[in-house]
Amino acid sequence: MREKYKDLHILIITGFSGAGKTLAINCLEDIGYYCVDNLPPALIMTFVELSMKSEGKIKKVALVIDVRGGEFFRDLSQALKQLGANGIPYEILFLEASDEVLVRRFKESRRRHPLADRWRLLEAIQMERNMLEDLRGEANIVIDTTDLSPREFRVKLRSLYSERETDSFFVNIVSFGYKLGIPLDSDIVMDVRFLPNPFYNPGMQSMTGKDREVIAYVLESSAAQAFSRRFLSLLKFLIPYYIKEGKTNLAVSIGCTGGQHRSVVLADYIGKRIKKMGYKVIIRHRDIEKSGMEE
Repeated sequence: MREKYKDLHILIITGFSGAGKTLAINCLEDIGYYCVDNLPPALIMTFVELSMKSEGKIKKVALVIDVRGGEFFRDLSQALKQLGANGIPYEILFLEASDEVLVRRFKESRRRHPLADRWRLLEAIQMERNMLEDLRGEANIVIDTTDLSPREFRVKLRSLYSERETDSFFVNIVSFGYKLGIPLDSDIVMDVRFLPNPFYNPGMQSMTGKDREVIAYVLESSAAQAFSRRFLSLLKFLIPYYIKEGKTNLAVSIGCTGGQHRSVVLADYIGKRIKKMGYKVIIRHRDIEKSGMEE
């Protein structure tokens, strides 16, 4: 039975309301976890079995289970025993913070504490603390978010649950034509209209940056070689800092006039080199099919 579930990682996220469970689940989703918020404990085994039927598509699962479940929350202890009895590996991440900070967070967000229908805010926080005392003792990891900024909290979670820093980081490279506008979601925009233009070569007008003749024409330029070398050096320097800051996606846009020749060649070339650095890369050519775009 244990062998069946060996590739599945179940992370139970629990703890005090206002301690950062929503931020945690958003971060874990970014690093590849399949996340479910406020799942009734009685459905944990059902969800595990559904994950096993995904044919390996779901390997890391994060489930937020807390007092919002009301009467259902009492079933958590039994559900955890069931996981153990079936040899299903799981961890418990418990989030906490000081009463003072929890009170401030609820007042700032104007959110209602799950137990506030029976007690005042501070009383509800203290009651929740008593309710979760035993569960806290079973936790594999306890994180006190009292003095953590959101960025610091994300960095801590990534250090704990991301296999490598680069696992959840994507570099999205898009080629585009300035005539059709700069992509709105760009982080870095590079203008390659200074490079020799294949459009003015009669034999290449109907081609694109995917054709060998165009690729050779563009990359054989000394300007293209110098640009590529310097731009790759810049990205090699920048990407680790973006990762350190908790960024999960870098959108790099490379543009020429029509988005069919020079930008396509450079986007493919830069993308392949970034992949060799060990990063995940997605390359898209936004305007390559827009025929008749005079350069």
